[in-house]
Amino acid sequence: MALDPQARFLLEQMEAAGAPPMSQLSPEEARITTDFSALAGEPEEVGKIENRKIAGPGGEMPVRIYTPKGEGPFPALVYYHGGGWVIGDLETVEVPCRILTNLANCVVVSVDYRLAPEHKFPAAADDSYEAVKWVAENAATIGVDPNRIAVGGDSAGGNLAAVVALMARDKGEVSLAYQMLIYPVTNHSYATESYTENADGYLLTKDSMEWFWNHYLRNEEDGKNPYASPLQAKDLSGLPPALVLTGEFDPLRDEGEAYAERLKDAGVPVEATRYDGMIHGFFWMPGALKKGRKSIEQAADALKRVFHGSVASK
Repeated sequence: MALDPQARFLLEQMEAAGAPPMSQLSPEEARITTDFSALAGEPEEVGKIENRKIAGPGGEMPVRIYTPKGEGPFPALVYYHGGGWVIGDLETVEVPCRILTNLANCVVVSVDYRLAPEHKFPAAADDSYEAVKWVAENAATIGVDPNRIAVGGDSAGGNLAAVVALMARDKGEVSLAYQMLIYPVTNHSYATESYTENADGYLLTKDSMEWFWNHYLRNEEDGKNPYASPLQAKDLSGLPPALVLTGEFDPLRDEGEAYAERLKDAGVPVEATRYDGMIHGFFWMPGALKKGRKSIEQAADALKRVFHGSVASK
């Protein structure tokens, strides 16, 4: 397929702006200069928004709780933003989280986990797990049904959602209903065809992924840990049903699709969709990309199905 015309226009605008590659920036510079909020569109109204700080492994951890209109208890999605474990925050996914709250009629708990390189692996993964455990343990106080909790995220957040699903299975402390993985990072490797095809020119580059991984991991051995690279887990059985969305012009495409296949092979119900013509980050851009909005709607539909007791395997 050809590059989507809307995505091509965005890339042309970014190229004209002449920003330096992320791999040439410090983490602090990257956090200041990376802002896709203009591409998200106007934030929708939801029933209620609450900013809280919860106890995390490294101290207080900010979360933002979006509650739909109506009477609870509601199902819940615990959401982890993308940004390569180095950049991104609650504001990054404000618009998608609001849309998901309304369309899926669920509470969305957005998690501001610790970032690298100040806090290297496994800090983000540990924070992410503690956040979902907190939601389960405090469900009644935030209007949530503890038997209907899902995890989700995009890019590095998709990695964290997949990792939390593994941790929840391994620890046996929290039961998850679903995992929503949006173009997830699943493997510390750059050997896929999609890394070769899309190494440069499509927003997320191979160089920037190497920069992200190098900031996140303490050493090369960490990259083999399934809680960093879920694709390297020996056993994926017993995990919750999954939605896996990927973009055609994304270096992460193949590892996301490989993870979906591994899940299927392990007997996990999976809905996997490749968005043709799309670049990395489209889930953040519903105001600029029609397929960005469509991907959020697909995710919300998947959540509604599983929260109401039926999810189809595709």
